[in-house]
Amino acid sequence: MSRLLRLREALTTRNLSCDVWLIISVVALAGLGWVMVSSASIGLLENSYHYSRQHAIFLCIAVMACLFMLCVPLEVWRQNAALILLVSIFMLFLVLIIGQEVNGSKRWIALPGPLPSLQVSELAKIGLIFYMAAFMSRFTYDLRRRAFSMWRPLAVLALPAGLLFLAPDFGGMVVYTICVIGMLMMSGASLTLLLGSGGLLASGAVMMVIMEPYRLARWTSFLDPWADQFATGYQLTQALIAFGRGHVTGTGLGNSVQKLHYLPEAHTDFIFAVVAEELGMIGAIIVVLLFTIFIARTMWIGRRAELAGHLFGAYVSYGIGFIIAAQAFINMAVSAGLLPTKGLTLPLISYGGSSLLVTGMMVGLLLRTDAETRHRPRRNPTPYKPRHEPRLS
Repeated sequence: MSRLLRLREALTTRNLSCDVWLIISVVALAGLGWVMVSSASIGLLENSYHYSRQHAIFLCIAVMACLFMLCVPLEVWRQNAALILLVSIFMLFLVLIIGQEVNGSKRWIALPGPLPSLQVSELAKIGLIFYMAAFMSRFTYDLRRRAFSMWRPLAVLALPAGLLFLAPDFGGMVVYTICVIGMLMMSGASLTLLLGSGGLLASGAVMMVIMEPYRLARWTSFLDPWADQFATGYQLTQALIAFGRGHVTGTGLGNSVQKLHYLPEAHTDFIFAVVAEELGMIGAIIVVLLFTIFIARTMWIGRRAELAGHLFGAYVSYGIGFIIAAQAFINMAVSAGLLPTKGLTLPLISYGGSSLLVTGMMVGLLLRTDAETRHRPRRNPTPYKPRHEPRLS
């Protein structure tokens, strides 16, 4: 009995040098993603293993990016947060000028080397998180005591969101907005103003849908995809067929029919439908549970950092958690027919070098935050004094 107790104590997260559950969920999702990309991309090109090899290269790049972010102190990113955001905004502007246009949207810049193109909106997430975390860690007192201080980060958000609107990248705008509002909520900003701001942004989104015919067509096809199943509702109907064929246990790995030029973007945006077809309801639930563990550990790392006084690391963790949660939920909901079609990848699973690169950087930041919290478990609750500190009577 004493040996079992010692073994249990040794396996507790408190005595480990890193968050083991975060690593397990990330490795499981990345491994499953490589297997599913290899399966979903068979038959797309003459070389059946092209996407599998490319995805393996992207995974190696993501691991190197993770290790790099793990080795850099968070204080370096905090001090250069404004500069990183400016570079991100410049790149979002640059992609509108020299970017590659794919399916009517300019999101990629061509690059030489193993990463053929860079999706700027993915990389800009890091700059946005850094700046917002630096602002909120510095003005925590103002955000909690002065309600209208939250308009300053929302005004900063408007610039990259506006550039994404011009791309157009409506899905990226939604993810950016969810990230900033979620971080503000975790910083203690006024919930009433946040709800009001969310209502205004939702009204603006409805207006954008009404103003653009293709967006309105997506909404109408989302509500009744079978009404025009060979045009605006084609992607969604094929995804729903994949879900229906999967049943409980699936058709078996590699036995998907929808991936054979029926379901568009089967290895990227709609890979969750291939997972549901080949691995069934059980496989889909496993994916959801792995993402739940990933996001829960992310928020727990942020909470521990906040309680220890590492505010910048805490808000970085919260921002990463909201971005991963929003992107995963939207991608899976689109594949299941719960939301209108959006061009968002499923983190760690979909094929795409930019998405894997940025997700690897985010995992490295989480591990760095966790490591600094464990090695320096206590510091001043607020590293920045408020401008007008109340006098003690």
